[in-house]
Amino acid sequence: MAIFRRLKSPSTLGLKRLGHDLIHRRYRFRQLVGILFLFVLAFIGEPRADWFVAGLVFTLPGLVIRLWAAGHVRKDKQLATTGPYAFVRHPLYVGNHLIALGFCLASGLWWSFLAWGVIALLFYPGTHAHEDKVLHRLFGSAWEAWEAEVRALIPRLTPYRPGVRGEWSLRQCWHNGELVIVAILLALLAFLSLRLA
Repeated sequence: MAIFRRLKSPSTLGLKRLGHDLIHRRYRFRQLVGILFLFVLAFIGEPRADWFVAGLVFTLPGLVIRLWAAGHVRKDKQLATTGPYAFVRHPLYVGNHLIALGFCLASGLWWSFLAWGVIALLFYPGTHAHEDKVLHRLFGSAWEAWEAEVRALIPRLTPYRPGVRGEWSLRQCWHNGELVIVAILLALLAFLSLRLA
């Protein structure tokens, strides 16, 4: 009977926590919401050849940027300031925005741009702030020096520390789960291409 009482409790089911997180910690859901959005576009899109090609112009560089970044970042262990992190503090999110814009174009759905705008405004400012706070706590003055020179989403024209090269790692890219994400996104693009008008 105690099990049934616990099942009826919203806090036991996590509904109370889910509601709290959706209001105060939306950043936790950014990847899930973004990928679901791309699935929706792939399945209900009405692609046209010219718009699909335009979409690839944004999506493919976005995927490359994400792969590049994922091979440089060692989450919570080392402050990444090389590779794409020498140009922008949040290259994975730059990649996300390019990918989403590309999918919006490729889908042929005019309203998808508005939908992505809403998703970006709801999820990304809080995500940037949270990530910067965590990195500042972990890496202190090294993060402060980097943050003072490297913007969040608008790339620098020259690297943060010229001449300092970081090593890209396929293993790290795999460890960060990026190869799976890229495979899923390429499959969605291929599915969308099957419906070209």
